[in-house]
Amino acid sequence: MFTGELDFSTGIVEILTSYWGNLVMVLVAFGFIYLAIAKGFEPLLLLPIGTGILLANLFGGLVEDGGILYNFKKVGLDTQLFPLLMFLSLGALTDFSPLIQRPIMALLGAAAQLGIFGALIGAVLLGFTLYEAGGIAIIGGADGPTAIYVSTRLAPEQLWGPVAVSAYSYMAMVPLIQPPIMYLLTTQKERAVKMNYPESEVPRTTRVLFPLFTVCLTSLLAPEAVPLVGMLMFGNLLRESGVVERLANTAQNEMIN
Repeated sequence: MFTGELDFSTGIVEILTSYWGNLVMVLVAFGFIYLAIAKGFEPLLLLPIGTGILLANLFGGLVEDGGILYNFKKVGLDTQLFPLLMFLSLGALTDFSPLIQRPIMALLGAAAQLGIFGALIGAVLLGFTLYEAGGIAIIGGADGPTAIYVSTRLAPEQLWGPVAVSAYSYMAMVPLIQPPIMYLLTTQKERAVKMNYPESEVPRTTRVLFPLFTVCLTSLLAPEAVPLVGMLMFGNLLRESGVVERLANTAQNEMIN
């Protein structure tokens, strides 16, 4: 007769009680892999992330000292190398011509950062310290490399993984999240508005000077952001200079992949 007590000596029960968190993450990993392969949702993000989550939670030795995932973390995150290289590649992929032609568009980018402050307040209310909340709040910026970089600067190590997974999975889910919100907050007429840009091309000299000016301005206003912004603008300078095509192509393709 059942006495109301479970026998914790059995293997299945011990696994479930000791490793339930790992089992949940394994399910999350399979969900990411399914969305990447079956639905085509950001496969370049979700497939590697899902596989990494699966390996880390099934084979703990991979994340321990000497394991391959541990070495990736030590080389790429502890040194902050990976997010900096990703920003270099993003800069090489970015065309700032629309922003140069219409500087007021910068206000749209600034407004998007309201998500950071909302997440910061929410994290503080949940009991996180201000530094931990700052590392978590960067998820609101919807930018993976920035989330990784800032979390490694502010948050404790145990939050790096959740922040990175949350940021990238959130970005990958935009095709699911964004349409219903857009339909809810806009009218058909507003959605039909065409954004017209000047037909004239931005002069090459201006496109070359833009990243140099941005780095100088950042160093004066926000010195702590210079590593990220500097690498972003360096990548853009590779693109716009037109004299280092091999470096620009490598940044835009092999390196970012």
